[in-house]
Amino acid sequence: MGHAHEANFDEFFTSGQEESISPFLTPEARKWAKNLPLRSALLAGLCLFFAYLSSFHSVALSNLFLCFVFFIAGTPAIVHTIEDLKEFEINIDILMTLAAFLSVLIGSQLEGGLLLVLFNFSHAMEDAVSKKAMGALHNLHHLSPSRAVVIDETGHAYEKSVKEITIGTHILVRAGEVVPLDGTVIKGNSFVNLVHLTGESVPVSKGNGDIVQAGSMNLDGTLTINVKKTSAESTLSRIITLIKQAQETKPKLQRFLDRFSKTYATSIISLSFFFALGMPWLFHIPYIGLEGSVYRALTFLIAASPCALIIATPTAYLSAISACARSGVLTKGGVTLDALARCKTIAFDKTGTLTTGALSLARIQKVQGNEEISETVGLSIAAALEQHVTHPIAYAICQKAKEENTPRMEVEGFSNVPGFGVKGSVTVHGSLKEAFIGNGAFIAQKTAHSLPSTDATATYLLIGDTIFLFEFSDTIRPNMKEVIETLSQKSGVTPIMLTGDHYAAANHVAKALGIDVFHADLRPEQKLSLVEEINEKTDLAMIGDGINDAPALARATVGISLGQIGSATAIDASDIVLLKDSMTTLPWLVQKSRKTMSIIRQNLTLALAVICLTTTPALLGIVPLWLAVILHEGGTVLVGLNSLRLLRKHTEP
Repeated sequence: MGHAHEANFDEFFTSGQEESISPFLTPEARKWAKNLPLRSALLAGLCLFFAYLSSFHSVALSNLFLCFVFFIAGTPAIVHTIEDLKEFEINIDILMTLAAFLSVLIGSQLEGGLLLVLFNFSHAMEDAVSKKAMGALHNLHHLSPSRAVVIDETGHAYEKSVKEITIGTHILVRAGEVVPLDGTVIKGNSFVNLVHLTGESVPVSKGNGDIVQAGSMNLDGTLTINVKKTSAESTLSRIITLIKQAQETKPKLQRFLDRFSKTYATSIISLSFFFALGMPWLFHIPYIGLEGSVYRALTFLIAASPCALIIATPTAYLSAISACARSGVLTKGGVTLDALARCKTIAFDKTGTLTTGALSLARIQKVQGNEEISETVGLSIAAALEQHVTHPIAYAICQKAKEENTPRMEVEGFSNVPGFGVKGSVTVHGSLKEAFIGNGAFIAQKTAHSLPSTDATATYLLIGDTIFLFEFSDTIRPNMKEVIETLSQKSGVTPIMLTGDHYAAANHVAKALGIDVFHADLRPEQKLSLVEEINEKTDLAMIGDGINDAPALARATVGISLGQIGSATAIDASDIVLLKDSMTTLPWLVQKSRKTMSIIRQNLTLALAVICLTTTPALLGIVPLWLAVILHEGGTVLVGLNSLRLLRKHTEP
């Protein structure tokens, strides 16, 4: 139990996630802590609504509700303002807070409350998205076990924390367990699934001298591994580091917005003080009164407070995000749509993305032996042997036999050879024959004949002296060719493919889908390096589903993952998740992102126009406060209505 608690604390402190997952909290407290800033903003908005309704009947009651608004939404705003001022940081947040509280001095409490509610709501959304982005690191800790079975020099086995295991230690990994540390097999044979690390969907045979990586799933045999890397140097740790580096170099748009807000806020605040103090000297007007400089300066500050400017982008983003969600697309933050609209290249992973991840039997070839045993009989024998095991190749053979309606055969003396294949005896044309099916090394031990080489995923069947070659290919996703054509022809996006699979398989898929540029045999660090290289030339969207894709997804301008079959790490590292795993939404999503940017440009133009048309007349005394408020709020309403045009959702073809 102590070790379990230690692991929980380690995961929390290394995850960087929000406090709601803290092991220090009780389950009930954890529920309340989740999305607390967003809940506070919604509560303040509710109080503001009641304050507005009660203002028609009771000013005292309205002011009471406004006190709750200013306390709930204003307190965190004041705290953040004080912190920014301590760091000599002037930004748009300080301007919003100042405008909201100064509005009380000129009798515009409701407008001040509205500014605070909108201010808190936008910050709550931004905070929730940024904390969600750190979830990839938390999920990686669940992939690799925190303890391993160590075998000492006397042959005794005992459990030990992976953090305490040194290089050269021998560890035991049983069937169904995850390999905890990188190392070399010194005893045993087994099939190991590397799909999360390399993107290769076919289990790989591992035996004496072969290297296995942390995070691999041991399928059917027992392996004794000589540890070659500590937990800090393992494959998973390296991927965690890659994700951190990728995330840290990503927020280009945020840096621009920070610079803009600082300049805007500093200018407006400085101008307000200048007008309040300098206008009596320049225009010979009093300081106090409805025509006074202080009143005009405060009106200018309220008019210049970017209410419409602030909601110009969030309302458009939220409308687009809502439409995306109803179409089965989860976007992590509105800036994701902005980034996607700029992307001119989309990189696809192959296995599980362009393809379903499932193998299909592409070809059966007799390469040696008796003519009486046809390909149909060979398929029937292979299906009879493979129906007893769970394996992607076995499933593909059995599925093909079912489609071809091949006769069923009985197998005698069946046995499984972990890491190599299966064997048994079948009756062929009245005589009992021993049959073997498995990888090339397994079959080569049973025959003197040489086996043909192939670039495709393959297995061999041996019946007496007859040898069959079974070649497999990935199953391309339905409508994938139409999606690629739509992206390239109608959206002007160039599709490319990046995969950890071998060249032959990648070439087959690329030709079938009309993808001209592809890169194969890529390790996670090579994928990341290639994505960085492309990103230097053009904005890139990356689509993948495995842990091996996570660093590239995080580093790309926009990372897109598949929700149902994608790994938790890939989903959390990405910016967009296709919840239904349907690629048909991709062209629509690209168009939706571009439409969103068009709406945002319209909103920003309208908001800036209202500010420019209101602030200068306010200083000249032409526009009174009540008219400035109407123009200001009217612009806000128009911006909101314009954003609602993005609520149209996608309809599946």
